[in-house]
Amino acid sequence: MDPTSPEPGGYWYEPDIGDDTIVGLLAAVRTFRRADAGMRRRLGAEMDMNGTDLHALQLLIAAQARGDAVTPRALSAHLAISTASTTKLLHRLTASGHLTRAPHPTDRRSLVVVPTAHAHQEVRERLAGMHARMAEVAGGVPVEARAAVVDFLRAMAALLDAEVPPAPLAPRTPRA
Repeated sequence: MDPTSPEPGGYWYEPDIGDDTIVGLLAAVRTFRRADAGMRRRLGAEMDMNGTDLHALQLLIAAQARGDAVTPRALSAHLAISTASTTKLLHRLTASGHLTRAPHPTDRRSLVVVPTAHAHQEVRERLAGMHARMAEVAGGVPVEARAAVVDFLRAMAALLDAEVPPAPLAPRTPRA
C-alpha cells in the first residue's frame, strides 16, 4: 500500500464525500499526478534540465508541430516567469543545443524561439518507448468508456487550472 494515498474518510477527503468509488477515483488521480511529476523530475535530471526548462521545451515542440511561432515574451507569459528568468532559460537551452532564435516570420522586429533537431531527437529517444507503453495502457480502457474518461480528465484539468489558493490561515511573516 502507498502510505501517501488517501484512504476512504481519511485526511484528504471529507467523510461525507459519499461513494468510496469517488474517493478511489480521486486517489488514483493523485497517484497518477505524483507518478507523472516523478517521471518529469527523472527526465529533467537525465537531460540536465530543470522542470521549467523541460516544460518550455515541451511547449515549443508542440507549438512547432502546430505551426505556431513562439516569441520569448509569449513563452514567458505561458510559463508564468519573469522576462529575466526567460532570458536565462533561453541562454541555457541555446547553449545546450536545444533551442535557436530566429527572425519572426511576420514581424521583423521580433524573434521566435525554435527547438532544434537535437531537441527533437533527444525527446524522441527518451520518450518514444514510454509513449508507446502509455498507448498500450490507454488501449486497455474499454472503447465505450474512453469518452467518459477523457471528459473526466479534461474537467479535472479545467478545475485545477481555475483553482485559486485559499487565503493564508495566518499572516505571513516578512522575510528578513
